[in-house]
Amino acid sequence: MSEEGNAKTEELLTEQRRDEIHSKAVRAGKRTYFFDVKATRRNDYYLTITESKKRFNRDGKFFYEKHKLFLYKEDFEKFAEALKEVVEFIREANPQPIEPTDSDTETNSEDRDFTDVEFEDLEEENNA
Repeated sequence: MSEEGNAKTEELLTEQRRDEIHSKAVRAGKRTYFFDVKATRRNDYYLTITESKKRFNRDGKFFYEKHKLFLYKEDFEKFAEALKEVVEFIREANPQPIEPTDSDTETNSEDRDFTDVEFEDLEEENNA
């Protein structure tokens, strides 16, 4: 590769590293929320919130449907206050615990607790 090609590749990698400041993923049932702190060329930080859901085409192949929200630092305070206010409203207006739906109770191998296995139960199944 030429020196010019190397320089462009290095520039892209540097820009990607600068852009990726901090990330946090939150799994919530069939959805995953990504909170990503990014930087502009002027090194101003902003937040992207991405909701990602696994969906299936008619042919059975899956894809991820994503919705993204960009939140800039001048709006952080108003956004946080409004979010806190509506969450408090919901908790007060609808105080009963929310029952998980079938989609919320879907677990993956990370969420399972394998310490509750009773080996006696396995013996009974094998002897039946």
